[in-house]
Amino acid sequence: MDRAKTARSEWSIGSDFLQLDVREAPPGGLADWLAGQLRSAVADGRLPVGGRLPASRVLAAELRVSRGVVTEAYQRLIDDGHAAGRGRAGTVVVAAPVLPPDPSPDRPFPEVITASPGVEVFDAVRAAPARIDLTPGVPDLTAFPRAAWLRAERAVLDELEPSHFGYGDPRGAPSMRLAVSRWLARNRGIRADPGEIIVVAGVAQALTLVGDVLRQHGVSAIAVEDPSSLGARQHLHHCGLATPPVPVDEDGLRVSSLTAPAVLLTPAHQFPMGVVLGGERRRELMRWVAEGGIVVEDDYDAEHRYDRAPVPAVRSMVPEVCYTGSVSKLLAPALRVGWLLAPPRFRDDLVAAKRFADLGNPVLAQLVLARLMETGELERQLRVVRARHRRRRDAMIRAVAADLPGAVVHGAAAGLHLTVTFDAEVDDVAVAAAALAEGVKVQPLSWHRQRPGRPGLVLGYAARTATEIAEGVALLGRLIRPSP
Repeated sequence: MDRAKTARSEWSIGSDFLQLDVREAPPGGLADWLAGQLRSAVADGRLPVGGRLPASRVLAAELRVSRGVVTEAYQRLIDDGHAAGRGRAGTVVVAAPVLPPDPSPDRPFPEVITASPGVEVFDAVRAAPARIDLTPGVPDLTAFPRAAWLRAERAVLDELEPSHFGYGDPRGAPSMRLAVSRWLARNRGIRADPGEIIVVAGVAQALTLVGDVLRQHGVSAIAVEDPSSLGARQHLHHCGLATPPVPVDEDGLRVSSLTAPAVLLTPAHQFPMGVVLGGERRRELMRWVAEGGIVVEDDYDAEHRYDRAPVPAVRSMVPEVCYTGSVSKLLAPALRVGWLLAPPRFRDDLVAAKRFADLGNPVLAQLVLARLMETGELERQLRVVRARHRRRRDAMIRAVAADLPGAVVHGAAAGLHLTVTFDAEVDDVAVAAAALAEGVKVQPLSWHRQRPGRPGLVLGYAARTATEIAEGVALLGRLIRPSP
C-alpha cells in the first residue's frame, strides 16, 4: 500500500468548518452526529444567530459523505427551530438553545467602579451599559467625517502602487510622517524632520514603547503629575516602571519637586485638572532637561481650545523631549493612529521596539490620514467639532451650576472634559458607582490620584447632547445631595 497516499486520504477526511472530523462519528450515526455537532456550535456561539451554514453539497464533499447525510442533519436543526432554509441564501441559524437559568439569580452584578481599580477596569467600564456616557476623552463620534474619509480613501487607492501593499517601514509610511511633521509645525509650533517621527498605535503604544526603552537605559521610575491619568500609569507599570507622584497646582507640575530621572507631562491641558504649565515652570523644566532629565510629553487634546490662546508644546522649545500625540481626540480612538517624536538618544531603540512590536501600523489608514492632513480636511474637521464641543462644554457648565451648587469646576477652557471637586465628605467612588447603576458613566477623580486630595468627578461632554448632559448632571446632583 502507498503510505503517502493513505496519509493524504486520512488527512483530507474533515472540514475546516467547525473542524469537523467524520472519524469521530459512531458507525451508522453520521446524520445524528453531525446534527449534534451543529447544535453544540449554535449553543456555544461558534455559530451565531444569523450565521449561514455551508452549502450541503460543499460540506458533504469536504467530509466525504453523501449529500443526504448533510441535508438530513440540516433538516433536524430546522425541525427543532434552530435554523431555517432561506432558498438561495442557504440554511441560516435563527435561534440558539435556551440556556438553563443562572443557578444563583440573586448574585449581585459584579462591581465595576471600586476604590482600587485593576488593570481591566476601563474595559469593564466601556462594556457596562449606560444611557448617558460622560466618560472623559471621547470626541463626538457622530461627527466622524465619513464622506471626506471615503473620498480620501478612493483617491489613495487610485494612486496606490502594488508595492504599498507589502511590508513597509516600521517607522510609518513616509507620506504620513511628512504630513505629521507639517501638521505639528502648523498646529503645535513643533519643527521636526519626518525622520524623527514614528507612527504608533495611539498614545498608549507610545507610552509602552518609551517605557520599555527607558528600562533598557536603566531608568526604573518615571514621575507623573498628581493627579494624572490612571490609564497612563497602568501602561507605565506594565513596563515595570514606578510612577512617583509630583504635585500639580494652578501653574502645573511643581518642577522643583522632581526627584525621578524622567517625568510624564500633559503641559498644554493637564489631565485631569486642565491647568497649563506656566512660563516659569517651563523654564525650570528646560534647566532640568539640560541637567539630564527626561521629559515625555503627552499632547493628548491640545487642539481643542475655547477660551484661551494656543499653548505651545514643550517639544517646540526643547528638542530632547519625547513627544506623543494622536488622532483619537481629533477623529476617533478606533483608528489607533498616533505619533512619537523620538530624540536622538532614544531614536534607534524606539524604532527597534516598534519593529518588534508589530512591524509598523497598517499603511492604508496612514495614507488616508496623510491625505486629510495635507488637503486641509483635518483642519476643517477640527473647526467643525471645536464649535460643537464648545456648545456642549457650555451646557455642562450650566448644568453643574444648576445641579451641583458648591462644586468647583476645573479645566473648562480647553479639552473634551472638565473636572469638578467637592467638599471632603463626598465619596466620589460611591457617587460614580451609584451613577453607573442608574445608567450614567463618570470617572471618580480619586482614581487619578496617588496622594490624598479633594474628591471629585471627571466629566466628558464632547460625545453627548446638551439634553443628555443636563440629565446626567442632574442625576449626579440627586446622588450627592439627596432630597430630605
